[in-house]
Amino acid sequence: MTPTAATPARAEEIAANLADVRARLARACDAAGRPVHDVRLLAVTKTFPAADAAVLLDLGCTDLAEAREQEATAKVAEVAALRPDAAPRWTVLGRLQRNKARSVARWAHEVQSVDSLRLLDALDRAVGSALQAGERTDPLDVLLQVSLDSDPDRGGCPVEDLAALVDRAAGAPNVRLRGLMAVAPLGADPDASFARLAVLGERTRAAHPGADELSAGMSGDLERAVEHGSTCVRVGTALLGARPLA
Repeated sequence: MTPTAATPARAEEIAANLADVRARLARACDAAGRPVHDVRLLAVTKTFPAADAAVLLDLGCTDLAEAREQEATAKVAEVAALRPDAAPRWTVLGRLQRNKARSVARWAHEVQSVDSLRLLDALDRAVGSALQAGERTDPLDVLLQVSLDSDPDRGGCPVEDLAALVDRAAGAPNVRLRGLMAVAPLGADPDASFARLAVLGERTRAAHPGADELSAGMSGDLERAVEHGSTCVRVGTALLGARPLA
């Protein structure tokens, strides 16, 4: 059954929010002396219906992100039913269990939350199987999530283990190392956090020039992230509103 489309009022709300976010991003890039096309806007659609994602596609926002595999797998199919001619690029955020790698390999274009050798290897094997089965045609882009506060409950690779993970990702046959991702720790100075990530990004690029992505910044701190070199901001609340409490 085809999912229900968004109401005109909801479509207008999302359009206005997207215009505001794009204006913020343009001002942030101008302040940082960077062209706006240097920074990718990744729309985080987790917990919101497929109809909202379809509206974003209509507005030219084609980079969409999900966090939970079960929700995402269903939503990818629903969006395809709503917009069969669109070509969204789906990204996985958030902690990903290794046993979900096979499912994710069928539909994801990118995973930004790779934080361990075991997850990396699981994704590499799953993508290899999907390529052989004709379920996908390209390797999977991956960003390595760095823990800037060493909090195991928030995910991310400890800084001291990052070099080994970078090298393994760069040598994996079925994934493409694109760069690093981090979330500013709760209560921490975002400028200090993003500056630290930028240094780690420079080291990664020095060893692997193709790993030039730096995913940092969300609805509340995207300006600070752009100032420190972010090439991808992950925006959900500012586009689609507050998420319901779990």
